[in-house]
Amino acid sequence: MTSQNHVALRPLWLCRACAAPWPCANARLALLAEYRDSHVALSIYLAGLLYDAVEDLYRLNPHDAPKPAALHDRFLGWAAPRTHRPHPTD
Repeated sequence: MTSQNHVALRPLWLCRACAAPWPCANARLALLAEYRDSHVALSIYLAGLLYDAVEDLYRLNPHDAPKPAALHDRFLGWAAPRTHRPHPTD
């Protein structure tokens, strides 16, 4: 689905190309380009991967697995469309 080089090494969920936690910066860029017409589809895809990652990472090391909030940010938080919120005026 993403660039051939920057794919997840499962069950560790590290990038095969750069060894960063996946999705790495290059994988994120590739995913944004691939799903540029559907942020909803990207979120659904990433949510499925998050589910798999939670299962894998907690199975590998249940006492030192990443915290749920960190995994959410890693898999879904970056992909959420940013909306401009006007500052309230006094």
